[in-house]
Amino acid sequence: MTSTASRSTATTTLDHGLRRNPGRWIDGWDPENRDQWEGVGRPMARRNLYWSIFAEFLGFAVWALWSIVVPRLNTVGFDLSVDQMFWLVSTPALVGATLRIPYTFAVPTFGGRTWTMVSALLLLIPTGALAWAVHHPELPFGALVAIAALAGFGGGNFASSMANISFFFPAREKGAALGLNAAGGNIGTAAVQFAVPIVVVIGGGMALDRAGLMFIPLALLAAFGAWKYMDNLSHAKADPRAYAAALKHPHTWIIAFIYIGTFGSFIGYSGSFPTLLVNLFPQVTLSLAFLGALVGSVTRPLGGSLSDRWGGGIVTVISFGAMALGAVGAIFGLQQQSFVLFFCSFLWLFVFTGIGNGSIYRMIPAVFAGTAGTQTDALLHASRSAAGCIGIAGAIGAFGGFLIPRGFAMSTTATGGIQAALWVLIGAYVLMGVLTWAVYLRPGSKLAALKV
Repeated sequence: MTSTASRSTATTTLDHGLRRNPGRWIDGWDPENRDQWEGVGRPMARRNLYWSIFAEFLGFAVWALWSIVVPRLNTVGFDLSVDQMFWLVSTPALVGATLRIPYTFAVPTFGGRTWTMVSALLLLIPTGALAWAVHHPELPFGALVAIAALAGFGGGNFASSMANISFFFPAREKGAALGLNAAGGNIGTAAVQFAVPIVVVIGGGMALDRAGLMFIPLALLAAFGAWKYMDNLSHAKADPRAYAAALKHPHTWIIAFIYIGTFGSFIGYSGSFPTLLVNLFPQVTLSLAFLGALVGSVTRPLGGSLSDRWGGGIVTVISFGAMALGAVGAIFGLQQQSFVLFFCSFLWLFVFTGIGNGSIYRMIPAVFAGTAGTQTDALLHASRSAAGCIGIAGAIGAFGGFLIPRGFAMSTTATGGIQAALWVLIGAYVLMGVLTWAVYLRPGSKLAALKV
């Protein structure tokens, strides 16, 4: 047992009631205390935010790694069909979406600093396995799928990172901090699709193993940064009541459904776009593929700011309408064999997936507060339910990253092209837009009056 003397020696007393214990566990954290926040609180929170963004950035990059590697596999000795290619780009999305719920609870269980270290080190597994696998084209396809599935570790990072940062910031600054955290992570998808085509051909030839090896020192740096500079918060506890309340609330499932249309589309299109370009327009350089994920990432904060002005519901409906138009444009581009029309239509799609992601996240707290009434207990219950909804919707929405590539694969197998899948997506966007209008914007409804 540790003596009182040794405890006091190991514990560092900071200003404004904060104490740092062994393992960088912080006691007394209260970001709503303005004196603490303006003193030692804000610099500490920002330091944790910056390293959290870096770790989440790497998580998204590894999650999307197979999306840019798969189109190159047949050039290094593999013999994959289009359907097999889409299995390889969709499987990481399926695993990552599934991991989001347990990753959310990992932060209050192990501590944000500790879990950031662990989750960063876990990225060594999929990156090392990919670097090995590309040298073995004789691998059975099932084994290749299993190796691709390991990239799902990166998909879980978003949930744990967002949960961790939410504990560090006061309510008045939480939205901006979480927005930066989310956008920084999403950009990892664009970064990997930009960097990998360059790195693998440096010096001539095709060194595809570098796609995995390049992330090993970065993952080690993220783990070291978390160990050196991040903190665990002793008060950051899981709230199962929030998830229980959200599971019982009908708006959780409505929002989760429409979030498949925005975030699911972003992940699904990001994973599919490089493979689509290679198969549909083989004369085009693969290095252009990163632009889709880039514009989808940088427009996410725009969706939030537009929703602050006009309401999340109307911005979400407009986003679904614009996405339907973008999918129509992509179909016409394929019919006319126009790369420019197809590419611009997909960029348009990506822009509005980002705007829709931001607007739906803005809707969630407004919807739950709007259905709660004005009693203090009811508002507290609504706040907990909204927090649970964010976690649930984030996990369910990510399954779109699996559904869209599989839809493209099934369409290609059945009809020889992806137009049928795009028509299904158009119908889904129309349905989601109408549902959003009917529930949140229909004249005379309570939530419409509140401009959620």
